[in-house]
Amino acid sequence: MTRDETAPTATDRVEDLLADLTIGEKLDLIHGAPDPEGVATGYVPSIDRPGVPSLRLVDGPLGVRPESGSATAFPASISLAASWNPSLAGQVGTAIAREARAYDQDVLLAPGVNIARVPHGGRNFEYYGEDPQLASRLAAEYVEGVQSAGVMATVKHFVANNQETDRYDVSATVSERALREIYLPAFRAAVESDVAAVMTAYNRVNGIHMSDHHRLLTEVLKGEWGFQGFVMSDWWGTESTVEAARAGLDLEMPGVPFEETAAAEAVPEGIDPATIPFPDTLPAMHEGGLFGDPLSEALDAGDVDEATIDEKVRRLCRTMDRFGLLDRQGDSRTGRTERSNRSDRSERSPGDGSDGELDTSAHRDLAHRAAREGAVLLKNDDGTLPLGEEETIALCGPNADRAKLGGGGSSEVTPFAQVSPAEGLRERAGDLTFERGMVPITGSSLFDAFAPDEGDDERNGRGESSSDGPESGSDHETALENAITAAEAADCAVVVVQDDTTESEDRSELRLSGAQDDLVSRVAGAAERTIVVCRTNGPIEMSWLDDVDALLQTWYPGQADGEALAAMLYGDTDPGGRLPITFGRVAADYPTASEEAFPGVDGEARYDEGVFVGYRYFDYEGTEPLFPFGHGLSYTDFEHGDPVVEPTGHGDTEVEVTVPVRNVGDRPGSEVVQVYVGEDDPALSRPERELKGFAKVHLEPGERQEASVTLDREAFSYYDPNDGWTVSPGTFTIAVGRSSRDIRGETSIETERE
Repeated sequence: MTRDETAPTATDRVEDLLADLTIGEKLDLIHGAPDPEGVATGYVPSIDRPGVPSLRLVDGPLGVRPESGSATAFPASISLAASWNPSLAGQVGTAIAREARAYDQDVLLAPGVNIARVPHGGRNFEYYGEDPQLASRLAAEYVEGVQSAGVMATVKHFVANNQETDRYDVSATVSERALREIYLPAFRAAVESDVAAVMTAYNRVNGIHMSDHHRLLTEVLKGEWGFQGFVMSDWWGTESTVEAARAGLDLEMPGVPFEETAAAEAVPEGIDPATIPFPDTLPAMHEGGLFGDPLSEALDAGDVDEATIDEKVRRLCRTMDRFGLLDRQGDSRTGRTERSNRSDRSERSPGDGSDGELDTSAHRDLAHRAAREGAVLLKNDDGTLPLGEEETIALCGPNADRAKLGGGGSSEVTPFAQVSPAEGLRERAGDLTFERGMVPITGSSLFDAFAPDEGDDERNGRGESSSDGPESGSDHETALENAITAAEAADCAVVVVQDDTTESEDRSELRLSGAQDDLVSRVAGAAERTIVVCRTNGPIEMSWLDDVDALLQTWYPGQADGEALAAMLYGDTDPGGRLPITFGRVAADYPTASEEAFPGVDGEARYDEGVFVGYRYFDYEGTEPLFPFGHGLSYTDFEHGDPVVEPTGHGDTEVEVTVPVRNVGDRPGSEVVQVYVGEDDPALSRPERELKGFAKVHLEPGERQEASVTLDREAFSYYDPNDGWTVSPGTFTIAVGRSSRDIRGETSIETERE
């Protein structure tokens, strides 16, 4: 079948539309406006005369966050990364996109793919860990999953947004090699998966704000990588008019001052949103519309030409056409959903011809499975886990009666239903006693500045408890003594601890907040056996680690928190996760220990560690981690055979690594085969070994499978600023293991000069 040469192409259609638009209409399309329905996070109004529909954008990576309404709360992105299961990330992306469609949204503001350089990072939970290979695989699948459901994905925050402290102005002073090898790969992977949109970061890179960064936006992203979609700013993250327009920013968001947004409705009565003195943790939110009248004036003055405006509109309309939006008749939208906060378990579908779906049983099951696959069993002395059905349990922890849905900020999700650890364990335990042991941990949020008089539970539904301040000494001691008494009387104590993180703020320290460390130590001293469940966005200091018998890292598990926890503690399922980030013993173990590295001095954060981030740095310094990157235990045992390397026939340096794996235990379980590559005698400083591929296999007792990983040319390359990706001639060691420090087999290959 041949194409009708007379039929208009998508390019013709967009070019015809572009020729028909007035300059005023073009400018209206490249900056946001208030959403008349108050649902979307961002909104670009329709241009009715030529038939361009509106564009609705919604947060975020952990689930849909409409300005009002509920959705399925999936586990945090760091938990998805811990699953080491790219397919699972794709399934979650598809489910979230379908819920976005149920709310009639066109663009999902996800995934976030920034590297966890700083262990204190307030948004580490929104990202995929410290390794570019792992992050790239997850990002690609998530993007493809979202867009398979007809919703545009947005990869963010481009680039080097690795801290929240001073995020609106701090300059990441980073080498080209580190950018290419560590911080850019996940973005490139998203582009190679045809991501629809890229969101710029607030920060500067080597002195230039990302919204003004011509080299990275136009030369690298659009030119070198061939990105065909549109580039939007983060909210109030456009720093200029002329420079941003010339640099390659296509869409300013939200395009209006804060007081014109739906979020302004949350401001307490009697306060004019235009007079709110926003704290330093928020951008200049009273500014907006730099791509409106100011850009029109720049156009009239000759500082920006119309061809530059046309290219922005072309990119936006071309992407809208790709997703079928230009086929809508006018701007009619059917299939509105009821945006209630009902907590019943019935399935919700918008109907009326829309193919979105909300809070279905399939989505709830997926949230449950994702929470289980992302949990990492870090310690399990003497087979403490799984628990026996008849054991008596003392459950302790300040927030163990609430599900841990996520951190604060734009990724917050309000679920229709949630299950706490207390509820989940009560369903399984023959005898369970719950004692907090201390005052609840209050959840911080970026949105506290918008609604200072509202409680955390009322505002965002993240499942956090609120507190007016610390308990008195006598109240604290009473709560602690009650927990100790319960632990002494039970067969086993389960202590659920958590941190408090939010967009816009980094953690001040890696210790658990409040008196949780003391609670764990005191309960462990009283209990026959103690299991600690960590609900944190990353590594914490664990002064009590030697005193406890088992340790399970569940990150931010989402709405299925308690159900998934019970299933894992009682052995219904094997905790399927491996660490996507190195757990050091103290903050000084990381490359960001100096003030110059983090949070920076005089507005500059120096990335002097270069490519030695995460486990690469621990190896380089010879520092023993508390738990290494890739670590994770199982309820069964696996035996690895010798790795075999064979050429694929698709290039001199492309090889396939095959490793036989057998489950030699008596329970089913999942193993992650991790393939690392290191150059034996490098001419320049390179990491000892770097993750270059992995495969996750599920094995029944006694079952054997061969795990295969393909390594391409780039697996052996480093980035040379002059010559690009370069493979040195010499010997490379391919190491296969269960973590970056637990290597089970090695082999070598020789590369030749290119």
